[in-house]
Amino acid sequence: MQTNKTVCNLKPIHTYRAFISQYNRPKNRITTFAKNLIMKKTNKKLLLVNLGCSKNLVDSEVVMQQAKLSGIDVLYGENPETVDAVLINTCGFIADAKEESIETIVNFAEAKEEGLVKHIYVMGCLSQRYRDELKKEIPEVDQFFGVDEFEDVVKSLGGNFRKEKLHERFLTTPSHYAYLKIAEGCDRKCSFCAIPMIRGKHLSRSIEDIMQEAEYLAKQGVKEVILISQDLTYYGIDIYKKQMLTELTKRLSDSGLFEWIRLHYTYPTAFPLDLLALMRERENICNYIDIPLQHISTPLLKSMKRGIDRQGTLDLMEAFRKNIPDAAVRTTFIVGYPGESEEDFEALLEFIRTSRFERVGAFTYSEEEDTAAAKLADDVPEEVKQLRLEQLMDVQQGISLELNKAKEGKVFRCIIDRIEDDFYVGRTEFDSPEVDNEVLVPSEKHQLQIGEFYPIRIMQADFFDLYGELAE
Repeated sequence: MQTNKTVCNLKPIHTYRAFISQYNRPKNRITTFAKNLIMKKTNKKLLLVNLGCSKNLVDSEVVMQQAKLSGIDVLYGENPETVDAVLINTCGFIADAKEESIETIVNFAEAKEEGLVKHIYVMGCLSQRYRDELKKEIPEVDQFFGVDEFEDVVKSLGGNFRKEKLHERFLTTPSHYAYLKIAEGCDRKCSFCAIPMIRGKHLSRSIEDIMQEAEYLAKQGVKEVILISQDLTYYGIDIYKKQMLTELTKRLSDSGLFEWIRLHYTYPTAFPLDLLALMRERENICNYIDIPLQHISTPLLKSMKRGIDRQGTLDLMEAFRKNIPDAAVRTTFIVGYPGESEEDFEALLEFIRTSRFERVGAFTYSEEEDTAAAKLADDVPEEVKQLRLEQLMDVQQGISLELNKAKEGKVFRCIIDRIEDDFYVGRTEFDSPEVDNEVLVPSEKHQLQIGEFYPIRIMQADFFDLYGELAE
């Protein structure tokens, strides 16, 4: 059912400006994906194709709602019979995501040449970073937009931009959960990351603005809200002159709008420890910490410009386990970063063994042009990077199985996301949608409702799935 979604395997494509110009565009060949989504007859309909992370998804939902308010029929995840325009929201974060974005644009460009679609618009991270190159190489696209040009996008679609309605969204997730973006951009200087160049400086939304959107989401039936931004822990510093993540989370908890509040994408440097006490005290805040640590070697962390060293990382993990011993900690690591020695990698493996993270994602280092790390010699061979990635994930897989097996016989409160094949598919508070474990309940034995909470007893566990039955 659930597969291992934690490994991102990157290709070492260093210069995407060159890659775009060299991309092999097949003539008279359109993928089944594009053909299934568009037909010859056009109408006032918009098909949106979203690529990338949940932050991109929120942007897409905002634009779709603006289009809908203007009387445009909005299609997402469908195979429409007619369509007037396609809007592609692109990702430009890592190599594989860039390639997927470029291939998607090219597919629809070929479709436009054959008369299967009238207009193509492109927005998002890839468009923000490589707009000039994309304009030159893919002229079939009517317009390219950056990451914050919502008004221009809506007007180009023929709609009226309504700023007072920006808190409304065309939800694409199941109706019982939604993402809530609390800030845009990033002020961190991580050497390997291009996001600050793409998304700009950190810009927090006001608590009042966030609460308005939260109330809207609750009225749509959302029971689990997932707070997201490039860096949650920086929230409030720009507009309130101090960290305000704990206060914001408290306000959301006090409101009683949601049964689960989940936090994604925290940062280890200056992590607000008062947040841990709040999480421990409040039942509607999930005991779930998402925090990319990237490595444990002090020299590498310094080179990565992470603002924390080995001891600081160990102290932070100790604080997590002491304050919220049953919390699920999800993290990510980079292997093969410039200068990573065998000793560095072995230290990372040992850190993972002793920390026993509930969730680990890993990817091999791939140079991002114009970043600080791009100036370093990429001195770890690709085959060594791949071997280290496999070794790391083998270690984590064993830990994951042990932790899951420990859940057998125990009862957990689960939310049911969907029904698939012969199972209801749900999650515990320790699991986020799309990326974590799922709880599978046989549909032939039980009658459950999508979006509702149930006590589920775990009967069996494997590496990535838990199998359970409704507890009596």
